[in-house]
Amino acid sequence: MTECPEEFRWLSGREELREIYCVSFVRGLSPAEVLRRFGVDESTMEEGVTAEDLDERSVESMRADSAGYIGAAKVGDWTLVIEPGGWKIAVDSDMYGPVSQGTEVVSVCRHDYASDSFAYIVDGESVVHFDPMRPDDRSGSDPDRFIKEMREVGLNPEHDIDIANAFIDFPMERSFALATRITGIPFSPETLDLRFLGAEPLEN
Repeated sequence: MTECPEEFRWLSGREELREIYCVSFVRGLSPAEVLRRFGVDESTMEEGVTAEDLDERSVESMRADSAGYIGAAKVGDWTLVIEPGGWKIAVDSDMYGPVSQGTEVVSVCRHDYASDSFAYIVDGESVVHFDPMRPDDRSGSDPDRFIKEMREVGLNPEHDIDIANAFIDFPMERSFALATRITGIPFSPETLDLRFLGAEPLEN
């Protein structure tokens, strides 16, 4: 499967999604609660922030290794969280532990200078985690949880780069397709047109 999933062809044209970003879906929590669990300066919370604003403000206040500004918006039963320039919810247990406490999180992270990540986290525990370029190398308490769905979106769970001598095509697009199958929430241009509750993370 080499073609880009049709519903995600738009991704490459969005300037808000740069070389590093993390998009997460948190079930059943309000945007304000997700941001509190993330650890933001509540005095900086602001309603009505656009995706473009999130990107610009994150760049302006960029931390050494994480987003300087993040946003959250309610979508159905989930809250969509965007970390422009960030990666915390996908890979940092000190972050995804509190955010996922008592609920579940699906996270897609692009990081051009490290590794991309797909993560499914429940109640503080990493259930499925893998680099979309290496879907055969999964970790977590139940790494085979979404085998069927992975095959359906072109993330072959048996794909071995060394044997196939080929990379997975369109790994981020396929990761978002997998996230859609799990959450039932399509990540679309319309979701980036939402108005977010934005805030600056506290300094660690």
